[in-house]
Amino acid sequence: MKYFEDDVISKKEIEFLELKQGNMSVNYYAPKFEELSRFCPYINAVGEEASKCIKFESRLHPEIKKFIRFHEIRDFPIP
Repeated sequence: MKYFEDDVISKKEIEFLELKQGNMSVNYYAPKFEELSRFCPYINAVGEEASKCIKFESRLHPEIKKFIRFHEIRDFPIP
């Protein structure tokens, strides 16, 4: 990330690793997840699509998770 200083990248990566849906709507959480995931190149690496989906899903509210878990979504759309 050539336009960000190393300490900013580290802080954003930590923010991503700690991100959970919490009180956010899915419409807010999904873009926030995508924005912060840019600071974690390993989650966006080729072949890590399923891992990214699992990480997204695991941080959703339990009520929402139970409705989407059986779909086993493994493609994370790129905006």
